[in-house]
Amino acid sequence: MHKLTRRSFLVAGGATLALTAAQLNRPRRAIAQTGEINLYSSRHYNTDDALYEGFTELTGIRVNLIEGDGDELRERILSEGANSPADIYMTVDAGRLWRAEQEGLFAPVSSSILEERIPANLRSPDNLWFGFSTRARAIMYNRDRVNPTELSTYEALAEPKWGGRILVRTSGNIYNISLIAGMIETLGEEATEEWAEGFASNLAREPEGNDTAQIKAVAAGLGDVALANSYYLARLGKSDDPADQEVFEKVGIFFPNQSDRGTHVNVSGAGVLQTAPNPDGAIAFLEYLSTPTAQAFFAQGNSEYPVVEGTELDPVLASFGDFIADDVNVEAYGRNAAAALQLADRVGWE
Repeated sequence: MHKLTRRSFLVAGGATLALTAAQLNRPRRAIAQTGEINLYSSRHYNTDDALYEGFTELTGIRVNLIEGDGDELRERILSEGANSPADIYMTVDAGRLWRAEQEGLFAPVSSSILEERIPANLRSPDNLWFGFSTRARAIMYNRDRVNPTELSTYEALAEPKWGGRILVRTSGNIYNISLIAGMIETLGEEATEEWAEGFASNLAREPEGNDTAQIKAVAAGLGDVALANSYYLARLGKSDDPADQEVFEKVGIFFPNQSDRGTHVNVSGAGVLQTAPNPDGAIAFLEYLSTPTAQAFFAQGNSEYPVVEGTELDPVLASFGDFIADDVNVEAYGRNAAAALQLADRVGWE
């Protein structure tokens, strides 16, 4: 369990970001304010610090960061109740955001800026939360053992030809739950269960480790392909460790389902809490995260894909090439999560 930590961000001469009032495009709410906002976040990336410093420089609003595990932070907000000091809950995975929505934590946000900049499928239909970066759950393959022409769709990984060749983490991992939930939304539960049964029967070993472990196992020849989030491979590509570079050279990335619905993507996102002491400051912060400059920092800090069109990609991520993303509304990941987990249990995907 992650330890909860608290930090404050104040600007001390020359912050990393220099956003203008025009870039934020919210002078009434955000410019020349004072005070603070309390951000409960499960993002553990030091590069995000520049975002908070830039927001303070632009608005005069201090960001108090409370870090922890996403589920743990949500439970903390619930236990704090009406007295919670939290203004914003930020976490990874749309399923976690949906769960917080169902527990009544979020307040609806009326913002033409967010509605214009954040694609409709990457935010709550009721504007209770918004995705600010995405990650693709792609197929990682051993370049020496797999020709990318053999790859096509998630569904094809259930075919007998992939018997004993697939690596993946447990079905209980939130990323896999959301993948299955998204397929339920598109294909229906019966077809998804048929796929999951075939997929699980093709595993090279029992699920173990995180996404990075799957990629390294593919490089080592313990399996030929794996499902993993795009940023894990990008991290290896940006690493100064020769061993990581060796893995990166051995593993290719393939974006499935390019001829139909597109590749599954998930979000890192946030919403304003019902009990927020500073709701205007919180909304200004969310709008700030949708600016082009902030999007570049937000995304590049963890090699994620920005949600605002036209934002420059991380160079390693850009080297993976363009792809078509599934446009299903990501709120379905939470709505179908229970069915996804039960389905995985029935087919024996541990």
